[in-house]
Amino acid sequence: MKTKETDTFIIQRILSGDKSGYRELANRHKDYAFTVAYKIVGTREDAEEVAQDAFMQAFNALATFNQDAKFTTWFYRIVFNAALMFKRKKNIEMDDISLSESAQKASTESSHSLQTNEQKKYIQLALNKLPPDDVTIITLFYLKEQSLEEIAQIIGISADTVKVKLCRARKRLAEEMKRILGNEVNTLL
Repeated sequence: MKTKETDTFIIQRILSGDKSGYRELANRHKDYAFTVAYKIVGTREDAEEVAQDAFMQAFNALATFNQDAKFTTWFYRIVFNAALMFKRKKNIEMDDISLSESAQKASTESSHSLQTNEQKKYIQLALNKLPPDDVTIITLFYLKEQSLEEIAQIIGISADTVKVKLCRARKRLAEEMKRILGNEVNTLL
C-alpha cells in the first residue's frame, strides 16, 4: 500500500526530473484551485482557465518555491492573483442569479420553509453581490477552513487585517441576506 507523499516530497521529485509529480500535484490541488478561482471569476469556464493558468505559473516557478513554507499557501496565492488579474483583464460581471440553473430550479419549488439546498442558493446569491475580496476571505475561512495566518499569506496582508476584513465581509453578507430575504433571513440563520 502506497503512503501519501507530502507536497514537499513531490516537489523535490519534480525538481529532480520526475515529471509524473506534476500530475500528482495537480490532481491533489485542482478542486481547491478551481473553487478559489470560481468564487472570484464567477463562471465555470473562466475558473477552469484561471486554475490551469495558475498551475502553469506555479510549475514554471517551482524552483523558486521556499520548501520551508506550506505549498498550498504559496499556490493559492498564485491562484488568487491569477483570478483577480483575469477578472480585471476581462472586466467580468458576476452572473445574474436568475439566469443560473440553480435559480430556475429554485423558482419551480413551492416550499414554504427554506431547506438546506435553498439556503445554499440564497447564500450564493448574497455572495455573488459581494466584492471578490470579501468572497475570497469568506470562502477561505469558512469553506476551506484556512486559518487567519494562512489567509494572510495567500492574500498578502497581515492576519490582523484579515480578521478585520473577515468581520466586515460577514456584516456585508448578513446585510445582503437581509436585502434578499427580508424577514425570512431569521429562519435561514
